[in-house]
Amino acid sequence: MTQRVIIHVDLDYFYAQCEENLNPSNREKPVIVCVYSGRTEESGVVSTSNYLARKYGVKAGIPIARAKKLLETAEAVFLPMNRSLYEEVSDRIMDMLRNCADSFEKAGIDEAYLEITNRTSGSFEKAAEIAAEMKQQILEQEHITCSIGIAPNKLLAKIASDHNKPNGLTIVNPGELAAFIAGLPVDKIPGVGKKVEENLNHLKVQTVSQLRALDATNLIETFGKSLGPYLYHAARGEDDEPVREREQPTQFSRIATLKKNTRDMSEMMPLLEELTNSVAQKLAETDMTCKSVGIIAILHDLSIHSKSRTLESPTADVKTITKNVKDLIEQFLQSMPNAVARRIGVRLSGLSRRSGQTDISKFLHG
Repeated sequence: MTQRVIIHVDLDYFYAQCEENLNPSNREKPVIVCVYSGRTEESGVVSTSNYLARKYGVKAGIPIARAKKLLETAEAVFLPMNRSLYEEVSDRIMDMLRNCADSFEKAGIDEAYLEITNRTSGSFEKAAEIAAEMKQQILEQEHITCSIGIAPNKLLAKIASDHNKPNGLTIVNPGELAAFIAGLPVDKIPGVGKKVEENLNHLKVQTVSQLRALDATNLIETFGKSLGPYLYHAARGEDDEPVREREQPTQFSRIATLKKNTRDMSEMMPLLEELTNSVAQKLAETDMTCKSVGIIAILHDLSIHSKSRTLESPTADVKTITKNVKDLIEQFLQSMPNAVARRIGVRLSGLSRRSGQTDISKFLHG
């Protein structure tokens, strides 16, 4: 039986990285993305921060007022969450990753699992090459670093991606499972939060190897019939959960860098046609149609702009999509006479199944 090869991709301090790309001058400053409650200027909590801010002790979940006190000697930047920006960047990266996988599972806005067993024939050496290529592609196209873990299952891949952050690549070969996981603190096991950790500490368990010494009956009595068996198997690095798409895709997008910065339609159209053919092919492969066509333009100053158009009826016709893409890019250039594009993209949304044209968005729960 071919050895399973699973990759976990974790986009490093994702919200803060997106904000750094939006305003590159912030890269040398502590950047804190906040969830404001609206009661006062400082009420709310930290969602995430870049690593410069973390050096001052800023962590996700602490009050904004506390973060400001920790950073009172630094030229820090406090920003509200820009969810639409993060989702747009995430969608493009997830589309990119989906194309690299035998099977794909989006685990959050900033993380995903990929099974690549078939395309690597179980080779972890080949998996490392694919992971390095993915990291480079994400960096080149989105200016986002990520940390990647490669392992025989999802559990270990996730632990591995967290092992060497930021911008890390950690490989757990099948013969190294026990040694890799044994010395780790128990809170490195996904799902072990503060309360579970405290209960384990009462049992004199602080490392995974100590957890492994507890029998299944003891764990079930203490943690119940769901969490108990999970902890038992996790301590042994065991996990047979499949990688599977939990949601139907709601859009397909492709983006690429132009040969040179330009606002010349004749220089843009060959790449736009290539991207359009690619997303139209994705519609054909999944037997879907789209109701909306959009373009994305990232300018020389890294600002992100988009335009979209709702069609009269769902389509998968590449000529129809191409015509709308051309119209949209012309409108964009007319509306921004000084815009010079660095990268351009095509996005299809409002996806429907061909059979019955049922809009899949109704099955999604935000």
